[in-house]
Amino acid sequence: MLKGALAAAVTPLAGGGDTLDEDPFDPLVAFLEAAGLDGLLALGTTGEGILLAAAERRRAAELFVAARPEGFAVAIHCGAQTTRETVELSAHAADLGADAVAVIGPPYFALDERALLEHFAAAAQACEPLPFYVYEFEARSGYAVPLGVLHRLRDQAANFAGLKVSDRPWERFEPYLIEGLDVFVGPEGLIQRGLADGAVGVVSGLATAFPGEVAAAVRGVPGPDLESLRDGLEQFPFHAAAKRVLRRRGVPIREDVRRPLRGLTEDERDEFDRWFGSL
Repeated sequence: MLKGALAAAVTPLAGGGDTLDEDPFDPLVAFLEAAGLDGLLALGTTGEGILLAAAERRRAAELFVAARPEGFAVAIHCGAQTTRETVELSAHAADLGADAVAVIGPPYFALDERALLEHFAAAAQACEPLPFYVYEFEARSGYAVPLGVLHRLRDQAANFAGLKVSDRPWERFEPYLIEGLDVFVGPEGLIQRGLADGAVGVVSGLATAFPGEVAAAVRGVPGPDLESLRDGLEQFPFHAAAKRVLRRRGVPIREDVRRPLRGLTEDERDEFDRWFGSL
């Protein structure tokens, strides 16, 4: 089972974002583990997973799992537009020996509860016996997963372990703290309240660039204001900025992102370097 502080990891890319960059996977994972994190979630929102072809997602999953140090968990986000692709990616993650699978509700179509339940149940079945997590992020999927779907999913999928919840403010997050399910906090500003109210850990996009700072916060160690760090990164195109932080911190990763995401302009790089230098 997943626990503690996990990074929502970026995915190393090259060629202007058109191809995977395989060499940085090992140093990226080593950097995250050395900073005190308990694991990572690959190919989620921060990892640009929904923008990658299925073959690229499978290869990236293989590289993340191969780079996994002992005791460091690697969960794979397998959510896709169709149930068929989601099932195939989930089964592949299980075959790889990943530690868990997470799936966001398919974006674009307004699915009713029956359709959404069948989608999640098929993905959970495909990755058995791995722990299966629903990735709740209304701002990205376009809708909130109904609580009734989650309760019925527990009856249908014995490996349904919990959720990563990235909704905010607290009033949107709190209903997903369902007894008997392991909940991971996405928004850094809700870490302390979420943990105090029963969440078992954190899956943070900020932790891909500032892993030590997030790991400390999860363990109750005083440190920098994570919301301020998040706001600082979000002055810029977030994915490229996170990768620039990693490069500045010694990880040999490019800023390249998959279009339609965009990289930093030269003016933004200069502004970013001033911001980063002031930390």
